[in-house]
Amino acid sequence: MGPSNMTAAVHGTELPPKTTERSDAPIELTGYRKWLCDNLMLLVTLSGVMLGVILGLSLRPLHLHEDSIMLISYPGELFMRVLKLMILPLVISSLIAGSASLNAKMNGKIALRTLFYFASTSLFNAALGIALVLLIHPGNPDLHSADDHASDRRAVKLLDSLLDLGRNVFPDNLFQASIQQAHTVYLPKPSVVHSPNETVTNDTAAALLHGVEAQRQLPELEEVVLVRDVQYRSGTNTLGIVFFCLVFGTVLGTIGQKGQVVVDFFAAVFEVIMKMVTCVMWLTPVGISSVIAGKILSVDNLSLVMAQLVWFIITVAIGVVIYQFIVMQFIYFVFVRRNPFKFYAGLIEAMLTAFATASTAAALPLTFRCMNEKLRIDPRITRFVLPIGCNINMDGTALFIAVASIFIAQMSGMVLGFGELLTVLLTSTAASMSSASVPSAALVLLLVVLTAIDAPVQDVTLLFAVDWFVDRIRTTNNMLGDCYAAAVVEELSRKELMALDAAAVNYQDLPAGTPNGLHVGLLEGQTELESPGKCQLNDAVVVDMNAVMNNVNLQQEQSNRRV
Repeated sequence: MGPSNMTAAVHGTELPPKTTERSDAPIELTGYRKWLCDNLMLLVTLSGVMLGVILGLSLRPLHLHEDSIMLISYPGELFMRVLKLMILPLVISSLIAGSASLNAKMNGKIALRTLFYFASTSLFNAALGIALVLLIHPGNPDLHSADDHASDRRAVKLLDSLLDLGRNVFPDNLFQASIQQAHTVYLPKPSVVHSPNETVTNDTAAALLHGVEAQRQLPELEEVVLVRDVQYRSGTNTLGIVFFCLVFGTVLGTIGQKGQVVVDFFAAVFEVIMKMVTCVMWLTPVGISSVIAGKILSVDNLSLVMAQLVWFIITVAIGVVIYQFIVMQFIYFVFVRRNPFKFYAGLIEAMLTAFATASTAAALPLTFRCMNEKLRIDPRITRFVLPIGCNINMDGTALFIAVASIFIAQMSGMVLGFGELLTVLLTSTAASMSSASVPSAALVLLLVVLTAIDAPVQDVTLLFAVDWFVDRIRTTNNMLGDCYAAAVVEELSRKELMALDAAAVNYQDLPAGTPNGLHVGLLEGQTELESPGKCQLNDAVVVDMNAVMNNVNLQQEQSNRRV
């Protein structure tokens, strides 16, 4: 017989039998190894950012040819294309699966809370930007170029921006919305020549628009009449897709088991996309370093541009720092009652990706990963809030537009009164919520605000030299605003979410009881709809409300003790 059941004696002491340690047993890491394993992706992302800055600054003295710069930027271009490739299926699957998991009433409450939070924070950021730019006064009239001509002014109106927002929210073709978005342009009005049946475009007026042969124009043709025309430009109409998916998912959740296979399909698509994101993020050091290095190398005179607009950059950076480290943390602590900086630390990985790509949409896959896996925010909330916030919550953009518009007015020597400042506040907020989540979209929206206060539109070109850097700073505000909104909305919706959880348990008819420990039994021959102590909601969900409220109050007491 084998010796496995025998014990050995050493100096009169019995020892346990010798066993062989299982090779497949998981080894629990401790100390710095555990920290390194938990934050490996963060270190990888940070190394990519640092490598890109060092590489870009080191290669600038070599004055590389534009072909060499293109080759350096090429891996980053591929990295960006792969990230953007996953945006559309990620948004569609997350919104449909998230909204279908909630009932219609719950979707409405979450949507109202989310939109109110987004509008409030955007308005606050615009007010913060106005206060900082008036206090610091970065606009120097010496930066204003005398060679700029007012003939470059373009008709850009807030009304057109808002109407285009409505056209994109309600697309007439869902497939076209995946590749094109509507926008308003102003074209020269066609003129009628002597022949009554012949209408041609006025070449003289077109030449005047481009500043060619302006001195030889006839006096009666110097005023060019422009008319509106709604056209389509390339780019995904994410707003229209978001609206359709919200409505589709909400209706899908009302048909019960008949639509469950569709919900499961989109939930599986979401999981597949997140698995693909995990694989792609291991390419971060190469992709992000390539993007940043290529952008630094492509700026013609980096030191001169930074020296000229340093106070503008400082003003925007101060606003971003104040909002991120003071305002956001205060909001999180007031509503959630937990350590806000621990929540902030869990988002550093996604924030670095947003900084490197200058796009909230490109960082959306990694934002989902941080919120769901690291911070444990309810997936029903993140799938609902993050895609919406990616398109309409532009806190950093509202701050930037307010600062930039008054900065340009200060360069031109304009003195803005209370009415003009109020116009900047409201138009910056409205324009930011219609901004696209793509790089440098704020420069286009800046024209709307400048037109509203009658400031020189042509001076926007001065900001193109530094927008590549400022855009990355404000994008972190946009991304973090979405995440903090999801955390606040989850806390405000906690009772409704627990009611839905209880409804799901009751629907599955568990014999032992519910998660709150209260036994729910049925009499012989009695159905759930006939059982006592339940109330039937409007959305045909049966909930033991007493049990739900007891569970909610118990969890809140435990949370208060932890705080």
